[in-house]
Amino acid sequence: MDRLSLIAVWLGTAVVSALTAHSQGPALLRAGGVPEALHPWLIGAGTAVDLLLGLAMWFAPSRRVYGAALAVMAAMTVVATAIDPTLWLHPLGPLLKNLPIAAMLWSLMNPGQGYPR
Repeated sequence: MDRLSLIAVWLGTAVVSALTAHSQGPALLRAGGVPEALHPWLIGAGTAVDLLLGLAMWFAPSRRVYGAALAVMAAMTVVATAIDPTLWLHPLGPLLKNLPIAAMLWSLMNPGQGYPR
């Protein structure tokens, strides 16, 4: 179930990023002081990475794929925190949700260890 949930998160995020590429994404980047010329590139790259990771988890799940997803998620979390640290306090938890996602990825990367108790 963890893997299917993660596939849904990554593919869903790619779809949402593509659908909001001209509204929410640029607004967030603008608020963070990111130069306007970089907006399409950053949003396009983020959408592509989310799509590729979701598809890789679906069709070729492996420790390498889960490790890549964990690294990308960590990097995006750091960038999002730099742009708008208040996202950690948002009631819907756009960054806070990354903590259980990291735990699921870690568990999938290290089968047999299970979740820490």
